[in-house]
Amino acid sequence: MNKIYLDNAATTPLSEEVIDAMVDTMKVNFGNPSSTHSFGQEAKILIENVRRQVADYLHVTPAEIIFTSCGTESNNMIIKSSVEHLGIERIISSPMEHKCVSESILDMKNRKGVEVSYIRPNEKGDIDLAKLEELLKSSDKKTLVSLMHANNEIGNIVDIKKIAQLCKENNALFHSDTVQTMAHMNLDFSDIPVDFASCSAHKFHGPKGIGFAFIRKSSGLKGIITGGPQERSLRAGTENVAGIAGLGKALELSLNNMEAYTEHMQSIKQYTIDQISAEIPGIKFNGRSSEADNSLYTVVSLLLPYKNPLIGLQLDMKGIAVSQGSACSSGASKPSMVMMMVLSEDEMDNCTPLRVSFSHMTTKDDIDAFVTALKEISKDFVIENTNVEHR
Repeated sequence: MNKIYLDNAATTPLSEEVIDAMVDTMKVNFGNPSSTHSFGQEAKILIENVRRQVADYLHVTPAEIIFTSCGTESNNMIIKSSVEHLGIERIISSPMEHKCVSESILDMKNRKGVEVSYIRPNEKGDIDLAKLEELLKSSDKKTLVSLMHANNEIGNIVDIKKIAQLCKENNALFHSDTVQTMAHMNLDFSDIPVDFASCSAHKFHGPKGIGFAFIRKSSGLKGIITGGPQERSLRAGTENVAGIAGLGKALELSLNNMEAYTEHMQSIKQYTIDQISAEIPGIKFNGRSSEADNSLYTVVSLLLPYKNPLIGLQLDMKGIAVSQGSACSSGASKPSMVMMMVLSEDEMDNCTPLRVSFSHMTTKDDIDAFVTALKEISKDFVIENTNVEHR
């Protein structure tokens, strides 16, 4: 069976060049970066070169880049340390954040008594910036705003620069989960006054187990993992040297090929939208994922006009990997908060969300096979819900 991978928003396959860079590092740069001898210092130099590479991409200083294990760790560190060490008393966020953000916020509410305000998105998944400004002006409590740059389920992109400016004007700190956009878009943090951001290398063909946090040097944030002085004393523990090398190579490849990769994936995304619209009657698209503007070129979120919680398994049996987002996959599971925000009750009861996500490795043949398989599965369902009202 020729297997097809269309779940790149979850993770991406490693580039061969990344694997080679990591293997070479494990063979040659095996020293502990904290050791003073040449073996350790060679590993340390490698780390600092990648740190400088990341900093150059974001137009920040190397001291503002802290290597972590992933975006989840970065988000936890930023949110929890902001409360613990920066005196944050209130957090403004959205119900559509990644679980690592929403759970960290809830933890701070329950353990530290932090006040939490949520901006409910509209039916397209958009955040009302007027409502954000209203909330920012409504209290003198020291506030952290946490809003993701692009949604991992429906692909909506927020105006990160405008949000950062609103926060700065109202003396609030701004954290953005940029896991889905880092190395996919040009980000200039010398122009965008964000205070904190997060990254996972495995979202752009790097290895799992490595990421970084951007921490604005003026913020005063402190680490929550204590021990040695590694990572400017913000993240104790021996660094993942091979992982950092892999992150650096993956970032290099992404930046060098960003224009070509973007053009290819935009074309693949539009091809997917066109083919599936033509072949599946009643298909709809969630959020702004079918739009060219304000939407990630890596993601299309579909709404099938019938209920089939086993669709992901059925496609997998045909050798095609996609994601049901966080929609129902069994009678015991619940739809994700994102789907609850953008779908009507009728859609929740009668339709099936499905996320398809691309990389520069995705081909039109892959999409043709996916659409053919989906069409075959759809024949088993009487499509009665083409008139279901979309919120």
